[in-house]
Amino acid sequence: ARFDNRRDEYLVPDVYVRQDGDEWVTTLSAESNPSLRLNKFYINLLRKSGGKDAEYLRGRLQEARWLLSSLELRNRTLLKVSQSIVDAQKGFLSEGEIAMKPLILKDISEQIGVHESTVSRATTRKYMLTPRGIFELKYFFSSHVRTLSGGMVSAVATKARIQMLIENEPTNQPLSDQEISHLLRETGILAARRTVAKYREALGIGSSGERRRLYRRTADF
Repeated sequence: ARFDNRRDEYLVPDVYVRQDGDEWVTTLSAESNPSLRLNKFYINLLRKSGGKDAEYLRGRLQEARWLLSSLELRNRTLLKVSQSIVDAQKGFLSEGEIAMKPLILKDISEQIGVHESTVSRATTRKYMLTPRGIFELKYFFSSHVRTLSGGMVSAVATKARIQMLIENEPTNQPLSDQEISHLLRETGILAARRTVAKYREALGIGSSGERRRLYRRTADF
């Protein structure tokens, strides 16, 4: 402990989400939205000054107003982006990862009328507190997997289904990636064996052989 200088870091949410009847509503966190205002002392000083002093103070006042305007625009954009994400991911808020919808930056940018780069900046290292925990805004954007009906299901929802299948598999005969692919197809999700393997590894879950050995060791213990 004498040589460990690490400090605990806590995530402070930028946005809060609450349910109001059938709707989900977002609000900005007071901690991430400090109240700033112009200092009246310097405004009064500007009124009494002249010449170069007045010119200097007038320039600083313009910069201060620009800063306040930029912060206000930033907060409005963050709130719009957050609300659009929540509107798109109501299923996740109600049912969890298995109901996550496919979502890309372009979907949000078109909905609120800004460039994709603006949405990207607004969601970088910004966190949302939901009844299901705290998540970075970028968490709600997900690639997709095609379905038999020609639709799409998010990668997050597909991972959740894979994890559910593995959690309920018979311990004496763990499911192979190919078997999981077939079971997903029965639910309408077209995920190739390689896709299943990639998602399984992303979840930190071993192969069927590794799980079989783990089950045996657990049983022996």
